[in-house]
Amino acid sequence: MTDKTRIFHFNTTSILVEFDSEINDELLEFILSFKENLVDQDTKQILQVVNAFDSLLIIYRSTINNFYDEKKKLLQLISEVNLRKKQEAEVKKIPVCYEKDFGWDLELLSEDLELSISEIIRKHTQAVYTVYFIGFLPGFPYLGGLDSSLYHRRKSQPRRQIPAGSVGIADRQTGIYPLDSPGGWQIIGRSPLRLFNKEHTKQLCYLQAGDQIQFEPISKKEYESLDSQSTANTW
Repeated sequence: MTDKTRIFHFNTTSILVEFDSEINDELLEFILSFKENLVDQDTKQILQVVNAFDSLLIIYRSTINNFYDEKKKLLQLISEVNLRKKQEAEVKKIPVCYEKDFGWDLELLSEDLELSISEIIRKHTQAVYTVYFIGFLPGFPYLGGLDSSLYHRRKSQPRRQIPAGSVGIADRQTGIYPLDSPGGWQIIGRSPLRLFNKEHTKQLCYLQAGDQIQFEPISKKEYESLDSQSTANTW
């Protein structure tokens, strides 16, 4: 892993570490272990560490005076990463209503993919997805594990407003909009679960990198019932 690592002086207070490796769960485990070691050993100097599919952005509390010294420390930490035996994590269930009031683009996908709507829903709910990182919006999960038969391009013209909880597909990704937002994903359903809660000081986002989730189909009546309950809006 060390031989395939690139480290850049991103700006005066940040360093970017890129791993030239196939994006998969093994790489994610490596990145998260490195991130944990980094934070544990340097909490006084490091303000935040943000991971993506194959990289880490390390944000320091003050200006980086000697980039090469920091780079040397990071390479040493990378070489010391010890992947622990992965324990079976709880799969978080995400309720989703796929009925036409919420699944705006299901008919489009059905026609383009040559799959029935029920088959799209079956494939989408059958898979177990890994959360690779949170980005784009607070609480928006980038997920790995979408069935390749469901891959579909983004919209050429994004919608001006996508409601919070909307579940969509874009290229090889599926995801959940945590907040009302413009967006170009193909919308196939909506969840009553709120993925971002600014009232939670310890954990603002329900999902974290490394989590595993599975979508669970619910009726519109069940959606409305859950949406009206405070338990659907918190965790």
